[in-house]
Amino acid sequence: MEIKILNLLEGAKHAEGLTVIIDVFRAFSVECYLYQQGVKNIYTVGTIEKAQQLKLEHPEYILVGERDGLLLDGFEYGNSPYFINEAEDIKGSTVVHTTSAGTRGIVNAKNATEIITGSFVNAKAIAKYILGEQPEKVSLVAMGNGGSYEAKEDVLCADYIKSLLLNKDFDLSSLKDKLLNNGGERFHQVDTQDSQPKEDFHLCLDYDKFDIVIRADKVEDDLYKMILINQ
Repeated sequence: MEIKILNLLEGAKHAEGLTVIIDVFRAFSVECYLYQQGVKNIYTVGTIEKAQQLKLEHPEYILVGERDGLLLDGFEYGNSPYFINEAEDIKGSTVVHTTSAGTRGIVNAKNATEIITGSFVNAKAIAKYILGEQPEKVSLVAMGNGGSYEAKEDVLCADYIKSLLLNKDFDLSSLKDKLLNNGGERFHQVDTQDSQPKEDFHLCLDYDKFDIVIRADKVEDDLYKMILINQ
């Protein structure tokens, strides 16, 4: 198979074949934790307005998301695995999820034949799924910060998934040290612990915690239903 690593929103627009949209901090780590907490459905949207529209149409839906890492007005939860783990009202619910990078990457990957999400917490499951599907083309898209500039954690996750696909070694042992002050510093700021708590850093880097894959199936423009695939 042909494996390409692409970057940012432009990379998502040029992705082909089986496409992995990678957002480690924190969109697609969060979705794994949402499923662990027993949510029934997740819908991914690219804009705040679309999320709000769905909430008006379905008041029972729970809005989860962020812009610039911060909780959005009218949203029940921010984009935080720690606070999702603490939530007591989401089991059996339908969640609408929108973020600065990851979810926007999904809605812009219009040339992909299939879209799945990527993070360190389910990287081995992702590689196993791809190897089982044996697509001709694989695009690993490191979405970065806001889809506009590089995030080291997403690039490293793409490298890790590629190494698994090629059965090559990859050193996870020093990864947290590399990222602590190169992407992870946002989780250690005192004044944003209510939206970007320190626990998120470790939860997003709990390597291969989940044996699941999350596929994004298009419902309409700017609206995708996330499908849980157990490996």
